[in-house]
Amino acid sequence: MKRRDFIYSSSAAILGGLALSSKAFAFDTKPNSLINGVQIGTITYSFRSLPGSAKQVLQYCVDAGISAIELMGDPAEDFAGKPKNPIDRSTFYVNGKRRKPTDAEKAQMEQYSKDVAAWRETVSMKPFKEFAKMYKKAGVSIYAFKPNAFGTDNTDAEIEYAMRAAKALGAKSVTVELPRDSAQSARLGKLGEKNKMYVGYHLHTTATDTIWDEALAQSPYNSMNLDCGHYIAAGGNNTKESLLKLIEARHDRITSMHIKDRQSKANGAENLSWGEGDTPIKEILTLIRDKKYDIPCTIELEYKVPENSDAVKEVGKCFQFAKGALS
Repeated sequence: MKRRDFIYSSSAAILGGLALSSKAFAFDTKPNSLINGVQIGTITYSFRSLPGSAKQVLQYCVDAGISAIELMGDPAEDFAGKPKNPIDRSTFYVNGKRRKPTDAEKAQMEQYSKDVAAWRETVSMKPFKEFAKMYKKAGVSIYAFKPNAFGTDNTDAEIEYAMRAAKALGAKSVTVELPRDSAQSARLGKLGEKNKMYVGYHLHTTATDTIWDEALAQSPYNSMNLDCGHYIAAGGNNTKESLLKLIEARHDRITSMHIKDRQSKANGAENLSWGEGDTPIKEILTLIRDKKYDIPCTIELEYKVPENSDAVKEVGKCFQFAKGALS
């Protein structure tokens, strides 16, 4: 069977099963994490320590009380029938250290990338709409989508596929690391404008008040996915006061924010349970509430989960912290 025929026939079979599964999947109580006008959400990366099917991730959100999310790519793409990776990436780690792939593994990885690109260029948007419908029925909306499809090695067709999928999921933006090459942010901004999809750029501890300026000037569809914890951990000129000023100055270009509690660089830059670090979480949330900024605030669980807990419980604790700050 030709690859294109296989893709279409596989998609048809998948869709038949999805229609049944989504009808049978419902919750008695819907979550609500919109608190006094501020949308508290989570990135599904927070549940990375747990099994990650579409239904499992949805269950985690509901159990944590979260009604809106930034969705990582795998749950939706796997749901839609993305080819399975023949290589288990965990095999690249030996005693906690990453080993180099063999030549044969490199060849397999390259072929897999080609297979995924071909799938993305032909897959229907119907399963993504079905995915969104299943989540909406349970009370969970999707405001951002983060598939691994926005790199310099990805084709324009892949990038546009990801933007169409984001739109089918109901998302306002896609998110990706801010490229080092400004030509890539210009490319993404142009494709974002074509597809009417915002591209939210994320940064780690390289964040400064001006590092997004070039990308924002390139396109009105280039935006910020501001990570408040990483900003504080960067140290230097990055302070609690400067962070709040940055949010005020750029609020109309921030499509979503990541919230985590990190220490400042001077204090060790560790990820800690909410309320124990240097990120001004309460001040950030109350600023957004009082100024009525339309910025989803995304819980990103990166501190070590206690032995007697799990990721779902910890996301729930973060949500309760945010709820208390906004009440």
